[in-house]
Formats: sequence, structure tokens, C-alpha cells
Amino acid sequence: MRGIVNRLGPNGPYLALALTCLLGWGFKAHCGAGWIGAEQYTTGCYSDAVPFWGLRGVAAGQMPYFEARMEYPVLTGALIWIEGLVARVIGGARADAATFLGVVTLGNAILAFVILEMMRGAGAGLARQYAWALAPPLVLYLGHNWDLLAGTFAVAAMLAAARGALVRATALAALGGAAKLFPILMLPLLGLGALFASDRTWRARIVAGAVLVAVAMAAWGAVNLPVAALAFQNWREFYAFSSERAGTAASVWELMTQFGWWVTDIPTRNLWSFVLFVGGATTIVAAGWRQHGKHPWLLFTPVLAWFLLTNKVYSPQFDLWLWPLLVLTGTRARPMALFLLGDVAAYFAEFWMFAGMEGASPSATQGDILAAAIVRGVAMLWLIHAAVRDPAPRWLAQRRSGASSAVPPVAPGSAATVASSAASSAPAARDQA
Repeated sequence: MRGIVNRLGPNGPYLALALTCLLGWGFKAHCGAGWIGAEQYTTGCYSDAVPFWGLRGVAAGQMPYFEARMEYPVLTGALIWIEGLVARVIGGARADAATFLGVVTLGNAILAFVILEMMRGAGAGLARQYAWALAPPLVLYLGHNWDLLAGTFAVAAMLAAARGALVRATALAALGGAAKLFPILMLPLLGLGALFASDRTWRARIVAGAVLVAVAMAAWGAVNLPVAALAFQNWREFYAFSSERAGTAASVWELMTQFGWWVTDIPTRNLWSFVLFVGGATTIVAAGWRQHGKHPWLLFTPVLAWFLLTNKVYSPQFDLWLWPLLVLTGTRARPMALFLLGDVAAYFAEFWMFAGMEGASPSATQGDILAAAIVRGVAMLWLIHAAVRDPAPRWLAQRRSGASSAVPPVAPGSAATVASSAASSAPAARDQA
């Protein structure tokens, strides 16, 4: 396998990602524009793009928020409208949900290549590049939803912070929050980086922090306020829906309720998920400050992992939020491989449970979801522990010292040598890549 990687050279990750994207398209597209029986659950081809084509005015070309309902933030709504327009131009009168699904998959593939290019430009090693290019979550979720838009902003913000461009990182994280909310979790860490910069006076630090607050508000407001002013009820649907929904099958709250360990209503879940997240995130930052106080934005990865664990909603595709950040900042291969295993298991357990509810086979139970969630949860706790204790990955240290290059050589024994498997698609241990 090392010989294959060496023969592919620096362009190998591009070829690998192209293959992964092709597999991701095939995984969703084989069901076509209409689902027969419960095949969207039994084969895993479910995609939000298919129901959105007809139920959110995409087929009719309706403008999100102004003419049609939209339960996503503004930038994701804009992306859905653009992709619907492309689908109608390509398909003409024959455009259908399958056409739209193909365009959505293509759009996400483009974003996946953008992320890969950013990783290469940052100096991430070949092992990390292959970990992204061959990521199982890309196969599962490339055509599933629109989460990669916010993921791209999150990666761009992290890499801007790595260059010391905190203003740009703040703007990118705030814009990411206008696509899906999770990139906003980086903003307090960027603020802490400005406030505790050791090479500045306290007055300069406070001014820098105030500037970041103003930039975040301006960036988020620039895309949200015009829509909120003109179509407030549809604009607020995402925020209202997030507050009012009960949860999803693989969240810790739903699992505890299903098994009778702690039966909670929606207000209780909202309260305790918030309390646990804030308490855990504060602990992560405090524990990781000695190791990462000079670049606290690195703690965004464990903070996001903790958010996913404590949130009342854990949809399968949310793993795609975390994986590119793990690829960039992860230091241990084994918990990353375990995370991938749990991701795949949780995906099929959840959808096969839906299949069983419709009398189809294969089917799964809530117990199967619990087992998969435990595997994934253990991996995430392990990754949080590693992120707090381990030094920054070598590519970052090289970048900060000006010694990195776009494509560093592969260290002997790195994870790139066995990149064809889930376990070896994770970056090598912290002394590599």
C-alpha cells in the first residue's frame, strides 16, 4: 500500500477524494427520484434533497423564507435555492428530485475538494489528506444534506486562526453560523485568544476582543438581518424548530428516555443539555489551556465533540461536522478509527430502525442504536481527552515556525501507508503528519 501511495504522489488525495465522491453519489442516487417501499432506509439512500424538491418549493423555484418555508439558516437556504436553480436549468421540464439530488451531491463534492485544498495549503501531511479524501462519512453524507457548507466555513476559520488572522477567522466562523450554528462555538475561543495574547498590553487585548465581537456581529448580521426584517416568521423557523423539537434516536437524551433511565420533556432537555454543555466546555478549555493557551481555537474540536454528545439532537450527518476538524487536529489514530466505526454503525442502526417500523428488513432496534452510540461516544470522549492533553499536531508547529510546505513528505509508518481502511484513514499518532 505504501508503494501505491508513493506512486500516486502529491495528487493521490485528489484521486482518492474523486473516488470517494463517486461512491457517495452512487450510495444515494441508486434509489432515484422516488422511493419504493422502505428502500431509503434499508439501503441507506435516504437524502433530505428528495423531499425538499417538492415540499420546500425547490421544484417551483420559490425563494426560501420569502416564498417558501425553510428550517435551515440563511446561507444554507441560499445554497438550496441555488442548487434548485441549477437542477432546473440542467433538467429543464424533466428536472425532478433525482436531478436535484445529483446537483446537491455535486455541490457537496466541490466543498469537499475545497476542504482538501485548504488542508494542503495549510501544510497538513499526506496522512491527514488521505484521512479526509477516504472518509467514510463522505460516502454516507455527501448527498444527504447541506452540512458541508458550514463545515467548510469552520475549517477555513480554523486555518485562518492558525495563520494568526483572528479577524478573518471570526468573520468566517460567524458566516459558518449563518449556515449551521455549530461554527459559532469557535467564537469564544477566538476571543480568548485575543484577550490573552501575551505580546500585547491589556488595553490592546480588550480592543482586539471588542473588534472581534463587532466583526462577528457584522458578518452574521449582514446575511441574517435583511431576511429577518422582511420575512421574520420563516427566518425564525430554524431557531423555533431547534428549541421545540424533542430530539433524535441516537442522542443521549432520547436513549435515556427510551430505556427509562431519565424520562425528560423538551424544556428539561433544553435546560440540561445547555447546562451540561456549558459546564463541560468550560472544563475542556480550562484543562486544555496549559497545552493550548497560545492557540485556544484548537480546543474547538473537543468542544464541538462535547456539544454533539450533550445536545438533544444528534442526527447521523452531524458526524460530518466533526470529522474534518479531527483530521486537522487529531493526534491519535485509534480513537479516530473507533469514531468512524461508530459513525457507520449508528447510521445503519438508525435507518434500519426506521425500516423495521415500516415492516421492512433489515431492521434494527433502539438497543442497536444504543450499542452504536456507545462506541461512538467512547471514541469521542477519548478524542476529547487526547485533544486536551496532547501537544498540537506537527503540521501546526511547523506552520507556526514557517517550516511547513504544502505537501510534506510522508513519515515512515504514517497512516497514509494503509489509507484504504477506516482505521488507517485516520491520521497517524501525534508524532506524525
